[in-house]
Amino acid sequence: MIGLRGLTKRYGAKTAVDDLTLDILPGRVTGFLGPNGAGKSTTMRMILGLDRPTSGRALVNGRPYTTLRHPLREVGALLDAKAAHPRLTARTHLTAVARSNGIPVSRVDEVLETVGLAEVAHRRTGSFSLGMGQRLGIAGALLGDPAVLMFDEPVNGLDPDGVRWVRRLMRSLAAEGRTVFVSSHLMSEMQETADQLVVLGRGRLIADAPVEEVIAGSSGNAVRVRSPQASRLGGRLAAEGARVEQAADDELLVTGLTIEHIGALAHREQAVLHELSPRSVSLEEAYMELTASSVEYAAVAAERKERI
Repeated sequence: MIGLRGLTKRYGAKTAVDDLTLDILPGRVTGFLGPNGAGKSTTMRMILGLDRPTSGRALVNGRPYTTLRHPLREVGALLDAKAAHPRLTARTHLTAVARSNGIPVSRVDEVLETVGLAEVAHRRTGSFSLGMGQRLGIAGALLGDPAVLMFDEPVNGLDPDGVRWVRRLMRSLAAEGRTVFVSSHLMSEMQETADQLVVLGRGRLIADAPVEEVIAGSSGNAVRVRSPQASRLGGRLAAEGARVEQAADDELLVTGLTIEHIGALAHREQAVLHELSPRSVSLEEAYMELTASSVEYAAVAAERKERI
């Protein structure tokens, strides 16, 4: 388990992480989301003892990372896919890491096989593609067979098959009872992979909730109603307190009322229904709404006018 208690990091006048308190629990994949500059990488670095908090604590299984005797046996992490020395082979790199933490060298071949790099184990890592570097970094995280695993953008540079492989790996690790903490900007992948979401904005905690709860909380969720009497039905739904958007002549998007309430009202009004179905937003849409006021670097689209 990872526990953060009032975790704060300031760089001069800038607060990168602001009083962050939460628990990242075992047995599930926790997705770590937030706009650029939200404080995600800084948080992960503080958990691993690479940055010192201004105040508060980051604990792994109840202890600071820097006090762990054999840290790779307790925490495996991928923060930088190009961390290996480019002149070392994959096997040599992992062997050095294993020996530094008292991990049996036999474990090296096991993790190389797991990540699909066994056939290129004797190649220098400097010749690796970004995707191969990601796989090597994941192998390094798995080397000590730790109970806690942290990954920063683990699918960056991977092809679709590799992305699916990472997804299955994360879920299998969580199913074994491990703590899996994954930072990513790929909302579609997080929707497929994560059980729980932690969302930061400008260093502050915006959400710590199951994926389904984050999506359900979006104002974009609605009930689609198609009826020849859409206009009349829309007026009655609005009178009941619903927010009604006329999507087409025969189509309404309704929020604020349950699908059962809408169906019962249509029945009372003797309105013919051609469709009555929930319209759920994606995680990406829910995330964009959730973090709209926390985006630090926002580009403004300029309208291009052409003279005729």
